[in-house]
Amino acid sequence: MNRSIIKITFGVIFLSLVFTACKTPSLVERSAQVNLPDTYSASEDTTNNTKVHWKDYFQDQYLIGLIDTALSNNQELNIVLQEIAISANEVQAKQGEILPSVGLKAGGGLEKNALHTPLGANEEYFNEQEERNLDSPVPDLMVGAVANWEVDIWRKLRNSKKSAVKRYMSSIEGKNFLVTNLVAEIANAYYELLALDNQLAIVKRNIEIQSNALEIVKLQKQAAKVTELAVRKFEAEVFHTRSLQYDIQQRIYETENELNYLVGRYPQPIERDAETFNNLMPDTIQAGVPSQLLENRPDVREAALNLEAAKLDVKVAKARFYPSLDISAAIGLQAFNPSFLVKTPESMLYSLAGELAAPLINRKAIKAEYKSANSRQIQAVIDYERTVLNAYIEVANQLSNIGNLQSSYDLKSKEVDALTESITIANTLFRSARADYMEVLLTQRDALESKFELVETKMQRMNARVNVYRALGGGWQN
Repeated sequence: MNRSIIKITFGVIFLSLVFTACKTPSLVERSAQVNLPDTYSASEDTTNNTKVHWKDYFQDQYLIGLIDTALSNNQELNIVLQEIAISANEVQAKQGEILPSVGLKAGGGLEKNALHTPLGANEEYFNEQEERNLDSPVPDLMVGAVANWEVDIWRKLRNSKKSAVKRYMSSIEGKNFLVTNLVAEIANAYYELLALDNQLAIVKRNIEIQSNALEIVKLQKQAAKVTELAVRKFEAEVFHTRSLQYDIQQRIYETENELNYLVGRYPQPIERDAETFNNLMPDTIQAGVPSQLLENRPDVREAALNLEAAKLDVKVAKARFYPSLDISAAIGLQAFNPSFLVKTPESMLYSLAGELAAPLINRKAIKAEYKSANSRQIQAVIDYERTVLNAYIEVANQLSNIGNLQSSYDLKSKEVDALTESITIANTLFRSARADYMEVLLTQRDALESKFELVETKMQRMNARVNVYRALGGGWQN
């Protein structure tokens, strides 16, 4: 009868704990809504360029060498690799929380109880029987093993471990996204360096042409065909072009150091062949279909994994409302005398206990954490949607940019040809006194600016080719 009452009592207590603890606050959940268009507005390709390794996508061996070195030496990348190691350690820590914790315990001490206490009176009687001194303290020696285990009834610990695994995988995708951007930054800086080399060569050729024109004007002045004003104007134009040379040389120095920083080394000259820039012709870009972004873009996959981890965190926070079952056990030897410590079973001790606990009254902290976990989940949903939208827009923008830059480059090429021919015509007319010196100077300046713009446009075309490769999710594949 008594056993039945005890069982019923424990059953009522358990059901009360479960009923009270399971009353979690109701929250609004939100799922990710991603409806990508079937194609990009400027592309109908089904093949994706990101399937091509960056060593095949970039043909310049100097550029390949820079990227290879950066993937080993870049400091930011190496910092991220350590963050991945930290995430892996967190997974191991969560795994350890699931398993029982077992430890060894040893201790010793002395104790003397006061005479006018129940324990002191018992000791007095014992000491009188044994003819021991009552003032002597009683030793206490113990050695044994202890274990504690939280039974994962509601999968709280397992979901916490899964969340850590998702975040570990997310950190790997974060590293991949960094590699993608690093490859793109190096390629863009390298093409900028080649463009500056070509602009410097254009300036030097123009300085030579203008210097020759200046000598002709000086001879014409001696022949009284032009005035001193014409000579000074031609000299000023030469000085102006020479000043451009030093501006470009400074930009070259800074771009080289930018590349050295990305590669992870101190300033040194960058090996390159500036002549290859004239032969660079961007090939056809195969963008694939937008749905491939979900597979190829590391930042999209990183956001997706963070979303999965946030959902698991909500489950972990919700499980804290439920009763938890802790089991503890111990086994060992204990005695007041070292000679008795090894005598069994007299000195043996053991214990086994289970504890069921659930929050009943003060649950505000748990509720707050649960609501925060749900808010972080909604944040992760919005971040995932934002990342996918940004990825699509980046690709669409770069594909449109490639087409417009191609048209612009074709027109600027014709402009350069026309202005180059106009220089010859202007010089001929000037010698025959059918054109004044200002027409010659303006024609030379316009031709120089158009050549600069042509090189700039070609660099932008190469950068657009790099950027569309990055926007599609390429560059991180090993």
